Amino acid sequence: MLLSVNIDEAGYSPDSTVLKNIHFSVDSGELVGLIGPNGAGKSSTIKSILGIMKNVKGDCQASNYAYIPERPILYEKLTLWEHIEFLLTTLQTDEKLYMTRANELLKQFQLSEFIHRYPESFSKGMQQKVMLVLAFLRQPDLYIVDEPFMGLDPRAVKRLLQSLQSEKERGAGILMSTHILDTAEKICDRFVLISNGRLIVQGTLDEIRERSGIRGGSLLDCFDVLTEGVSDVRK
Repeated sequence: MLLSVNIDEAGYSPDSTVLKNIHFSVDSGELVGLIGPNGAGKSSTIKSILGIMKNVKGDCQASNYAYIPERPILYEKLTLWEHIEFLLTTLQTDEKLYMTRANELLKQFQLSEFIHRYPESFSKGMQQKVMLVLAFLRQPDLYIVDEPFMGLDPRAVKRLLQSLQSEKERGAGILMSTHILDTAEKICDRFVLISNGRLIVQGTLDEIRERSGIRGGSLLDCFDVLTEGVSDVRK
């Protein structure tokens, strides 16, 4: 098991609860979709896993991971290539293999011609691709990905999905937060459905269909049924 999440309660202050009874895990070689509408508690769950949420009752244990945030975080004074060189200094890896992989990823995400430019001048989509390249260069045991499709063009989305599949085959586990349910339905092995800060259901698509009572239904259809009437934990 690469990630174990056992959150009894979590909030941004001692008297404010935004999450309640969130329990799930991620194993090697699987992609788990953390899904729900905007404001469901997906980002708060990730913050709890990363240790950013200070008021957490429970425990989250994660293996060596790479985090890809929804909003890119980059150094203003470093070029794209300098980001790659800096990351190398933090890793124990073969430099030649690392640089070969870096160039392959830059080509894959169509960033090769921008390596000597500053990412702060890039578009949101290009900055997101930089974050993806840096994460895939690390080759961690676990990826924690928050809304990865925001700002990416269709070709970049395809490249991202190919890379995630390759990392799964390598044995990495992936937790991917998204509210784009049609894409999640196609690529995720299991799902963790959250609404209003509560875990509604988790399992494979077939298991979720069974819980919702919609035989052959889409993930969105099942989610609508399962989240109807769910009260907010903050009330």
